[in-house]
This record gives sequence, structure tokens and C-alpha cells, in this order.
Amino acid sequence: MVIKYPNGKSFNANSNNNVPKNKYVKPTSYGGRGMTLEEELNRSNEFYLAKNVAVIHKKPTPVQIVKVDYPKRSAATIKEAYFRRASTTDYNGVYKGKYIDFDAKETKNKTSFPLANFHEHQINHMKKCVENGGICFAIIKFISSDEVYLFKASDLFTYWDNQFNGGKKSIKKDIIEELGYKINYSINPTIPYLSVVDELI
Repeated sequence: MVIKYPNGKSFNANSNNNVPKNKYVKPTSYGGRGMTLEEELNRSNEFYLAKNVAVIHKKPTPVQIVKVDYPKRSAATIKEAYFRRASTTDYNGVYKGKYIDFDAKETKNKTSFPLANFHEHQINHMKKCVENGGICFAIIKFISSDEVYLFKASDLFTYWDNQFNGGKKSIKKDIIEELGYKINYSINPTIPYLSVVDELI
């Protein structure tokens, strides 16, 4: 299946620029037991919803289907599709009367987090949300060590902007450890990130 961006450029699911979070499944894990970060967060959000703690969902990807093959009546195969518009962040919702908006990123890098994992339109979206009183952050998972951190949007903006003024194009892991909030895995929810959000409200 071919999926294209609004500018007509083809989307390559195997490209590093697309950072396909759901393509890497770790065989063993002391936390999510092989689940991707997205799966862990989806499970956590289902728990929060069931317990009426928060209403937070993954945003659907806006795709326009343009070509479909029907090899037989009982099956249809999508052959070509376009992203209707650039996606923003992965998750949003409401918690304790506050608007929550965040993105989830994984990296195989052991010592730093590449800023290339984000796109400019995502950063701009988060900046607008913060300007309007929303609570924004990134949840970053270091796959090799199975560690998860919540990194505030305000700190992310600093390093994002600095890269265009001679700064580094990545954030060292020790900086994320210092400025961010480590989230330890639990049974329910799998990633109890709202306990950290309580400190941000």
C-alpha cells in the first residue's frame, strides 16, 4: 500500500525519519513485557477511562483513501492513500478539568534522544496548546534500558529551539533524567503517568 503526504511525497514506513514506533517489538521487557510504548499507553488510558480518572485517547491518523482493489467481494485492499494533513501529537484528553496533550516517542539510542524524532508542526502545536493553558509534554522511552520519562514541553521547546542556534540536535539522556520525571512501570496502569501530571497541574 502506498501512503502519501499532502505534498505528494511517499510515506516510507521503514524510513528512520518516520520513526515507526509500532514496528519495534522488544522480545523481553521488565516493564511492558514486549509491548511498544503506544500499546503501553493505550492500555494505561483504558484503565484510567474504566476507573473514571481521565478521558485520554490516541488521536486517529487523518488518511484519505484514493485507490482500493477488490480481489473478491469479501475483501478489499487499500493500494494508495494520502495523509490529509500533518498529524499533531499522539494523545489528548481531559484530566481534573485540564486539557492534556502529549506525544509518545521511543528511541534505541542509549545515551541521548534525537530531536529528529519530532516534527516542527508537532512542536508548534504543543506551543499553541501551552499558550492556551493546556498541559503538554512528551513521554520518552529508552528501549535498551526499558526506561520511561515524562519530559515537560517547556524544556523540550528550549532544546528544540537551541538546535537552530548552534545547539545539539539531541538531548542527552542524563539531561532527561535530570529535568524529566522517571515513570516506573506498574500493573495497573502500566505507565502511571498521571501521577506525574499531578505535579505539573
